[in-house]
Amino acid sequence: MKFTKMHGIGNDYIYINMFEEKIDDVTAAAIFLSDRHFGIGSDGLVLIMPSEVADFRMRMFNKDGSEAEMCGNAIRCVGKYVYDNKMTSKETVSIQTQAGIKTLILIPGREGIESVEVNMGPPVLEPAKIPVLCDKDICVDEMIEVNDKRYHFTAVSMGNPHCVIYQDGIDSLDLERIGPLFETHKIFPKKTNTEFVEVISRNELKMRVWERGAGETLACGTGACAVLVASVLNDVSDRDAKIKLLGGDLLIRWDETDGNVYMQGPATKVFEGEINTTF
Repeated sequence: MKFTKMHGIGNDYIYINMFEEKIDDVTAAAIFLSDRHFGIGSDGLVLIMPSEVADFRMRMFNKDGSEAEMCGNAIRCVGKYVYDNKMTSKETVSIQTQAGIKTLILIPGREGIESVEVNMGPPVLEPAKIPVLCDKDICVDEMIEVNDKRYHFTAVSMGNPHCVIYQDGIDSLDLERIGPLFETHKIFPKKTNTEFVEVISRNELKMRVWERGAGETLACGTGACAVLVASVLNDVSDRDAKIKLLGGDLLIRWDETDGNVYMQGPATKVFEGEINTTF
């Protein structure tokens, strides 16, 4: 089975072209291939597939085998893959995901597509649709207790659930310890991704992320979008800001006219290869 390893600012996935390959047990494939000791090593597995409603379809699986609705860093790499491999000649492509159809604007460089802007659609703020157990119309600056400590949080969905928390000194956070406690907290019926954010200015935010099903990653595109939305709602950011993640920067904009969130960032191919194991 042929594969391509790609990353969006360090958020790395294994990409399989399902126009040419076949996988019967995707969960087993994701767990094995993502293992950084016995497999190829990644944050998860992405399948590039035909679609009846868009140019292409993307399915994304975390390294624990669970399927996620959407991944902003992964979808940028899908855009680069289909263009660089001449599966399309269009510089605006539509990708079907579990969180709806996303439109990508592909930005060419010297070596194929180097950057991609994604229309991530409008944020979901209604608690029942995120989902989060909250009796307010929107869940902004609410309280959550984790490990006998109280935190202020804001809940946003970008097709997948996010819990955004503001605090200083995020570099010293023991995310391995507290991340799983937020992920599996009882107020999040489908678990959650958790972003810890330090405000640098109204146009620059720094974050670390604990991803549902993956643990801490170097970057999370949907998480960066959720952070920008939460920051506007908490009045600590303008509607256009640079989000600084461990793996690099993303430019996020929440458009006031159409209500959509736009994300721009790089997409990078690492290597390609072939593995003899079948799934």
